[in-house]
Amino acid sequence: MDIKDLCGAVIVSVQAPDGHPMRDTHTLLHVAQACVAAGTPAIRCGGYGGLEDIHTLSQGISVPVFGLTKEGNTGVYITPSVESVRAVAQAGAQVVCADATFRPAADGSTLQERVAAAHEAGALFMADCATPEEVAEAYAAGADIASTTLAGYTEHRPATTGPDLACLREARNLVGPEPMLIAEGRYHHPHQVKQAFDLGASAVIVGTAITDPMWITQQFLSWDT
Repeated sequence: MDIKDLCGAVIVSVQAPDGHPMRDTHTLLHVAQACVAAGTPAIRCGGYGGLEDIHTLSQGISVPVFGLTKEGNTGVYITPSVESVRAVAQAGAQVVCADATFRPAADGSTLQERVAAAHEAGALFMADCATPEEVAEAYAAGADIASTTLAGYTEHRPATTGPDLACLREARNLVGPEPMLIAEGRYHHPHQVKQAFDLGASAVIVGTAITDPMWITQQFLSWDT
């Protein structure tokens, strides 16, 4: 795949955690198919649904899959090892998404080693970052794409109520105009997507606000607050 084809795109994240009413691989496949029918050019999936979600969705949709696993729920748990990077690629992901923060990986591997594992398996590597500095280091380590996915989810940057637009702006200013930089994390309204593109995002990943009917319903039920 040519990542330049995704410039200007809204990519949809189709995931559901354990215990969620939608935690069913085939349910998520239908959601992904609906998002593709609406026009999204790629799907991010996996998470706690893991390799089964990645394999099933990659076989059932006609667009590239950004795949990840979530192993645990503290520290580095998004595709946290060389082994998990390889497994995600082998399950059918064209892009492997993995934690690229400055925190130590579960298996002691370096970011360069995890990037190399993705490339050796024939996939691209997307670095899920929490700070602008991590974005810059990810590109230096060979990542094909970096994202602001983890901004506000580590101790290195406080959480914002909505998307961390400042992180995106600072990252773009730090790395320049060329690298593929994706905005992700708490994008809940179309106007926020526009703000991200105005600040230099190459693409934006939106999940909950599109694919979680429980969250969407809660927003409508709180109309008077």
